Amino acid sequence: MMHNSDSGLRTQNIKPFPMGQQITSNVLMIQPVSFSLNSVTANDNSYQTGVDDLSANEIQKKALFEFNALVEKLQNEGINVTVIEDTLEPATPDSIFPNNWVSFHENGEAFLFPMYAVNRRPERRLDILETLQQKGFTINNTTDLSYFEQENLFLEGTGSMILDRDHKIIYCSISKRSDVKVLNFFSEKIGYETVTFHSFQKLPNGKQEPIYHTNVMLTVTEKLAIVALDNIPDKTEKEMLLATFEKTGKTVVKLSQNQVEQFAGNMLQLLGKDDTRILVMSEQAYRSLSMEQIN
Repeated sequence: MMHNSDSGLRTQNIKPFPMGQQITSNVLMIQPVSFSLNSVTANDNSYQTGVDDLSANEIQKKALFEFNALVEKLQNEGINVTVIEDTLEPATPDSIFPNNWVSFHENGEAFLFPMYAVNRRPERRLDILETLQQKGFTINNTTDLSYFEQENLFLEGTGSMILDRDHKIIYCSISKRSDVKVLNFFSEKIGYETVTFHSFQKLPNGKQEPIYHTNVMLTVTEKLAIVALDNIPDKTEKEMLLATFEKTGKTVVKLSQNQVEQFAGNMLQLLGKDDTRILVMSEQAYRSLSMEQIN
């Protein structure tokens, strides 16, 4: 992970990754201190559900246990995990998802993104960038796009966008959290092309709503495109997406809507020890996959 800041931070002279490297052996994780349902974002994020039979303290303990177990598992695979402890104040229940407010790039640049939920905006912490620099990561410049919030325009980082860094392509499912104007501004800044489309999920009442984040229904690795094509109703958009995957040499793994609901679209490829490729997903997601998909 490479980083940048215009806030007076100074960088160490560390050689960045080659341009276009798709995967990394470094991850940033925010350790929860008061994990809970975000009542603001839960209103239009059907993937969040409350837990009625556990106290707030019990929920936090379970979340912290799973967090620490994941950190250990990643480290055992040779992944360098930088853990930053969350803060109790201000209360930021979604702060364990830093990829929604910051992205890091091969040339040492970082971007801060405009966030839809007001109670998520305090997650943007420059002290985290400072800590990363102290740990040896290169941050040459930080571009802050949060001013788009004043226009009620949002783009929530690599939740809203899937970056094919090998081919300099951004995939984005348009929603109120993923605005075309901000997307185009960002893509011009980093010199990427954009592939936009619209994806939807069926609600229990039979209605449909836009999928709020692209990374819910699409994962791009060095060789794969893991995608919920049935959630894209527009035939032209679907064909455009498939054509781009073919052009960039991706093997398509199709997901069902049920698998999307089990978080199978939300995976991440990392680089482990001895150049081993690691595909990270939740146990729930893995159990939803067929043997053919796993193979």
